[in-house]
Amino acid sequence: MTARRRRSTTRRRLPSPTRLGRTLLALGAAAGLAGALSGCAQSDAAALARQTCDHVDRSLALYHSSMVAAPRVAAQQQAQAQAELDDALQTAATAAGEAGQYQALAATLAESAHVPESLLVHALTEQCQSVQAGDEPVPDD
Repeated sequence: MTARRRRSTTRRRLPSPTRLGRTLLALGAAAGLAGALSGCAQSDAAALARQTCDHVDRSLALYHSSMVAAPRVAAQQQAQAQAELDDALQTAATAAGEAGQYQALAATLAESAHVPESLLVHALTEQCQSVQAGDEPVPDD
């Protein structure tokens, strides 16, 4: 006697339309939330970059006025200008951490502790003009 295996007559149950709909709705909501949070991070980074450039603008104004001031006043203004760049570096580092397009600005500001501000004026001016205009670099895909 050969024994035949019985085929299972039970079919695999598919999720009910209601359950499937809830699952798809939850996945869609999760994707939407992820996109919204990503947009918030970009928005926060842009705000931090603008705040950074406010410090840079104050520093550059102090630096330029120190060029025509009396030596004692010039030394004070240059110290204040460096303090503004130090403050700018803190916010730039946070912005760069949230959005990579601000890494160049943070790197330039990091150099302010090692080189004279006169060597950074052009780069800082260009980078902050780009930030204030809302320009975003093209990704390196």
